[in-house]
Formats: sequence, C-alpha cells, structure tokens
Amino acid sequence: MEQEGAVRDKLVATKEQWARQGRALTGQAADPARERLPPGQRLVTDWPVLDLGITPKLTTGNWTLTVDGLVENPLSWRWEDFQAQPQERFVSDIHCVTTWSRYDNRWEGVSARRLLDLARPKPEASHVVFHSFDGYTTNVALSDFDDDGVLLATSWEGQPISRDHGGPVRVVLPRLYFWKSAKWVKRIELLAGDRKGYWEVRGYNNHADPWLEERYSD
Repeated sequence: MEQEGAVRDKLVATKEQWARQGRALTGQAADPARERLPPGQRLVTDWPVLDLGITPKLTTGNWTLTVDGLVENPLSWRWEDFQAQPQERFVSDIHCVTTWSRYDNRWEGVSARRLLDLARPKPEASHVVFHSFDGYTTNVALSDFDDDGVLLATSWEGQPISRDHGGPVRVVLPRLYFWKSAKWVKRIELLAGDRKGYWEVRGYNNHADPWLEERYSD
C-alpha cells in the first residue's frame, strides 16, 4: 500500500508529554444521561484532522477488510462485499482526547453487530484490536465494539468520508474518546486477552471513557 507522509515524531513526543503531564485533566466525572459534553471538552463545528502524519493511498478499488482471530467464520472483504451488507445510519457525537467535541455527526455504513453476527466470535473472545493501513492500532473490549451505534462508517454528513478522515472506511465508537475509532481500518482481530495499541502503550488510557475523563493511564 502506497502512503503519503511519514510519522511526525515531534507530534508523537508532544502527545506523550501531554500524557505524562495530565494535560487538560479536570478531575471531574459526568453522567452521560444528564451531561452531553464530557468534562474538559469544548464544542467545535469543524472536524479537525488528526493522524500520525501518514495518509494511505486508499480507494474503494484497493481497500480490503479482514476479520479474524477468535471467530468461527473469518471474513475477507473487498469494497463490493462491504457494500453488499445492510447499510445503517447513526447520529452520534465525537469526543477527541485533545479536548474538542462535535455534536450530531451523521454516519452511514455497516454496523459492528452485523459484522460480528457474520464472523461469530468464539466464546473465549473478549477483546478487539483494530489494525489500520497506516500501521496504527488501537484496542477495545469486545463489549465496547458490540454496542449501540458502533459502525464501520463510509459516509459522514451525506458524503463519502474523505481520505484524510479515514476513508473509505473508518471505525466509529461514539461512547469512547475518538482515538479508539481507527481510521483506514484494514483488519479487526478478536483476542482472548487485551493487547494495547499505539497510543495505549504511550500513556493513554486503555478504556477511554470521556465522561470518566479516562484520557491517560493511571
């Protein structure tokens, strides 16, 4: 896979420093049933672009997705296979660990539950690792992936997701900080135990609940 750019080492080092310093922590928690904006967040109307500095040269013609690991029915899809699945629409908010939030994002794509219904996780499967075309990884509990509103999204606000925002397909996990919503997803691996991803081994919280302000590791 051809790529543009390179990992921005200074950016990575800065974000590691934020984790060590506890940047933006308020020490507060909130109830999402009563507080829409998590602690320490500010509202924006644009959608900032955040990545490691690498943009894969992906199109619907060369994109592929593998679902493997502890599943009864491993999947290997091209774009046509993905588009043949039932397409669902969800509206959800984005909460980025860098302290911005954006309300009412309209997504369309294939639900995580559709994917899991087809792949059939084995009983011992407990965690998921997302692998991206730029080398990025991030991890979540299977229960967080198998949740309402979780989507492999192809569309945002009625238009195909642009390449700089993770198109043609990115993960959307609305209940967690947005670094868990992997861009340019190529592989979804189910595991019997947890395995930390790119930011999780660099000081960022393993679970990432915005309302509990789980920005960084303890």
